[in-house]
Amino acid sequence: MMTAPSEEPEMSDTYRIVRSTVTDDGMVRIAIDTEPMPEPGPDEVVVAVEAAPINPSDLGMLIAGADPESFASVDGALVGTLSPAAMAMNAARVGQPMPCGNEGAGTVVAAGSSPVAQAMLGATVSGVSGSMYASHTKLSHVMCIPVPGGIAAADAASSFVNPLTALGMTETMRLEGHSAIVHTAAASNLGQMLNRLCQAEGIPLVNVVRRNEQADLLRAAGAEHVVVSSADSFADDLTVAITATGATLAFDAIGGGEQVDTLLASMEKASSAGQAFSRYGSDTHKQVYIYGGLDRSATTLRRTYGMSWGVGGWLLTPFLGRVGFERMAELQARVAAEITTTFASGYADTISLDDMLDPVVAKAYSAQATGEKRLVTP
Repeated sequence: MMTAPSEEPEMSDTYRIVRSTVTDDGMVRIAIDTEPMPEPGPDEVVVAVEAAPINPSDLGMLIAGADPESFASVDGALVGTLSPAAMAMNAARVGQPMPCGNEGAGTVVAAGSSPVAQAMLGATVSGVSGSMYASHTKLSHVMCIPVPGGIAAADAASSFVNPLTALGMTETMRLEGHSAIVHTAAASNLGQMLNRLCQAEGIPLVNVVRRNEQADLLRAAGAEHVVVSSADSFADDLTVAITATGATLAFDAIGGGEQVDTLLASMEKASSAGQAFSRYGSDTHKQVYIYGGLDRSATTLRRTYGMSWGVGGWLLTPFLGRVGFERMAELQARVAAEITTTFASGYADTISLDDMLDPVVAKAYSAQATGEKRLVTP
């Protein structure tokens, strides 16, 4: 466990914040601005940020799809070159300095007038603000999780996105009538959380990874079904694992290429085994949700799996809207109780706000490589 800061964060008249701007000449510019300290509304708090992870979901806003090989330092800012496709995706934000950093943790140093906000004053909380790459951030008390005593902000920094996503996957499974899950990029921090969660709840899980050492990592953590996508036998291994678990639901972090097609084809083989031939395939509905974009190329679907299937997008925010505030609060409470066990995160390195503007450091945190996540400690 990372140690807590030795001193309480102090309030000042100004704060520092990272902002990303897409320019009309096809560049992204990431810089640190100094602004007047934010004032909390009645139901808001101001948090002195002590730790904030760089998740894949943060990189879209932060680097806007820039080529990491193009990163350079210009007048104290980090700049990168955008492809025409990236410019098209970011057309609506050209010229607008955007804050970055979905989640993090720190100490509440100012609070609004409402009793619930005042009760958080001085407490360590994790939260979601969309502007966590900063020395301070303002957010609603609803988006805060009080951190149990003795747990450092660095250990609680990843309390929202990955833990609630893992819980959201198992909740979606139940809501939609499935009984097992397939998950790709399964050696990630999120994948390891999902593995622990499924073991605790007795949910069969098929873990798909790219490399043998990632498979070894998950098997050492108790995973029963692990398949390696780079193996020549991948499709057959996947079908065997899906047959063993009965999985008809997959969450795919890759997005592009043939992975979704392979998942659906293996599900169809497993569900139609032993049945009479039908030109329409099995009656078992097979669902793949794309929740990440590690591969930005087109998604290839050969449609060799009958007619009972679906492919869609899955995001945490719409899921939380679907289950409602009361259930979200229950899930948050579970995360808080298990933040150093089921929902623990690991980081390759810690970096400062200034480090984020270093081209070498930026290239590393932009790689999205398993086991290479960075933690920003403003």
